[in-house]
Amino acid sequence: MPATPNSKRISRPPFSIRAQGDRCLSLDFGDEIDQKIGLICLSASAAIREARLPGVTDVVPSYTAVAVHYQPSSDAPDLSFDSLSKIITDLIDQGLPEVNTSSREVEVPVCYGGEHGPDLADVARKTGLTEAEVIALHTAPGSMVFTLGFAPGLPYIGVHDPRFAIPRRDVPRTAVPRGSVAIANRQTSIYPNLLPGGWHILGATPMQMFDMHRDPPSLLMPGDRVRFVSISKEEFDRIAEQQGTAAHSGLKA
Repeated sequence: MPATPNSKRISRPPFSIRAQGDRCLSLDFGDEIDQKIGLICLSASAAIREARLPGVTDVVPSYTAVAVHYQPSSDAPDLSFDSLSKIITDLIDQGLPEVNTSSREVEVPVCYGGEHGPDLADVARKTGLTEAEVIALHTAPGSMVFTLGFAPGLPYIGVHDPRFAIPRRDVPRTAVPRGSVAIANRQTSIYPNLLPGGWHILGATPMQMFDMHRDPPSLLMPGDRVRFVSISKEEFDRIAEQQGTAAHSGLKA
């Protein structure tokens, strides 16, 4: 389950509204990746969904903004950017529900380095740390899922230690194995399937990130707190077998 709002309310946060094409508006709550702003985005998206505004077709929170997709309908034939902006502004002016994330902390086992983490040594070199220190930083508590995107079930997790503020690889890979755990710009992504990608692969998890037969299909949801746990290759193989997932194929640097 994603983070849910509770009965407490927070005062109106500062925000701006801008058009994103002719059928979407963006509520911008900041310009830096920050957990406080991320929680405000989750709270605003929850409030808009609960209001069931006529003509609104989707509400998508991200790091610093919420995209509200809309379409004029029989219930809202005159819906426009201006009219929807006023409705949402009035809604947010009433205060937002405080998001409760205390009940969702998910441990994600990760086998670091070796065939599962071809970029671990390079990340250690770039950050001036040992490989063990990179793993210790990555497994430190305090990470949160900000949003899902790029592919079904792919989480964007942060915000990590400033020493992980490294850019993406100069040359992206055309195929990154399922379960790969990769970092860039103080964030982690976990690849739910074989996908192209340009982030630095530290390791892999045997957990299945997306399963259409599971409810909900995504293992992680926006607002979840994440704790990465280092495991051995043998433990990886054991969990993968229990999960019924195909073995991670590994990847050469």
